[in-house]
Amino acid sequence: MRLKTFSRQDVAGKKVLVRVDFNVPLADGRVSDDTRIRAHLATLNELREADAKIALVSHLGRPKGAVNMKYSLAPVAEELAKLTGWKVRFVPDCIGAKVDEAVASWKDGEVLLLENVRFYPGEEKNDADFAKKLTRNFDAFVMDAFSAAHRAHASTRAAAELLPSFSGRLIEREIKMLSAARDNPKKPFVLILGGAKVSDKIAVVENMLKKVDTILIGGGMAFTFLKAQGKEVGKSLCESEKLGFASEMLAKAAELGVKILLPVDAVVASEFKADSPASVVSTDAIPTDRMGLDIGPKSAELFAKEIASAKTVLWNGPMGVFEMPAFSKGTEAVAGALAEATSKGALTVVGGGDSAAAVAQFKMGDKVSHVSTGGGASLEFFEGKSLPGIEPYVIG
Repeated sequence: MRLKTFSRQDVAGKKVLVRVDFNVPLADGRVSDDTRIRAHLATLNELREADAKIALVSHLGRPKGAVNMKYSLAPVAEELAKLTGWKVRFVPDCIGAKVDEAVASWKDGEVLLLENVRFYPGEEKNDADFAKKLTRNFDAFVMDAFSAAHRAHASTRAAAELLPSFSGRLIEREIKMLSAARDNPKKPFVLILGGAKVSDKIAVVENMLKKVDTILIGGGMAFTFLKAQGKEVGKSLCESEKLGFASEMLAKAAELGVKILLPVDAVVASEFKADSPASVVSTDAIPTDRMGLDIGPKSAELFAKEIASAKTVLWNGPMGVFEMPAFSKGTEAVAGALAEATSKGALTVVGGGDSAAAVAQFKMGDKVSHVSTGGGASLEFFEGKSLPGIEPYVIG
C-alpha cells in the first residue's frame, strides 16, 4: 500500500496543521509516559526543517464533547518543550478567536499546540462545519495519528477534505511495516494471538487464516478454544457463546493445513490477585476451583520454538496477566523469542495496546522490527478493514 506523503516543497513556508496522537497518560498533572510524543518527532522535525510553521491538534481522554480541564493538553505542551527544546505555545482552544490570535502572532520556529479537540461534539461526529473552523487558519494538513486512524472524526477525516493533505512519517512507517506482515509475509508466517477474549480477535482470525502457517493462542482466549476441545477450564475466562466459532476455526485450520497451537500447561490460581498462590498444571488437568492466568513454561518453550523457525511473526495480545509478576513469565518469554527471531532476520510486528505495553515493560521495544502505536487501528488493519484516517492518502 502506497501513501501520498509530503515533500519539502509541499510544506515550505506554509502553516501546517498536524493531527498527532498526544493521548498520553498523566500523573499529578504531568506526562508520565512520553512514548506517543516521541513517535511523532520524525514528522515534526522534518516539517520544521522545511521551514513550515506547525500547529498540533490532538485528543486526550474522553471528555465527551464538553470542556473538562482534567483532559487539557496544557501539560503535554510543557513536556513537548522539555523533550525537544522547542518554543511550544499552548493555545487554550482549538477553534475560534484564541487560535486566530495565536496564528496572527505566530513567531518563526514556534510550535503551537491546540487544546483538546474532543472538547467539541463536532469532533467525534466528523462534522464538516467544525472541521472548517479547525482548518481555516492553515495552508496544509498532515495526518500522523495512526492510533486514531480507525476513527472517522473531524480532525482525522473531514479536515483532510478541506486542505492539501498528506500522511506523516509515523503513518508511513506503520503502513509499511503492517502491510509487510499482512499483505506480503515471508514464510513461515506465525500469528500469535492472546488477550482476554476470542470475540476481540474473530475478524483477525478469519482474515489471516489463509495467509498464516501457524497460529499460537494464549491469554484468556485460549481457554475458550480448550473448552471447545472438551477440556475442563475451571474458573478460567471462557466465552461460552464463542465455543462454536472456536470449534469451527480449529476445523477450518486443519482443512487448510494451518497449525494451531494451544497451551499445554497453564499458571493457575484461585483468585485474580497479584498475591494469589500460583501453580503450574497441565491444560488437561485444570482444577475446577482454579483459573488460568498465564501460559505455563512448557507452552512458552513450545511457542518459542515455533517463533524461532518463522520468517514473519505478528503478535497481538499478551499470554497472561503480565502486569502481575506471578503471571508475566509467558508473555515475557514470547517477547524474548520475538527479539531472538528478529536478530536472526525475521520480520516481527507487535500490535499496539496491551502487546505494545508488554514489550515496553520487558524492554524489548527496540529488539523487534516494529511496535505499532495503534491498538484498535492495527487490529482493524489486520481484520482487513479500510481505515478512515488513511483512505485519503492511499495511492492506487
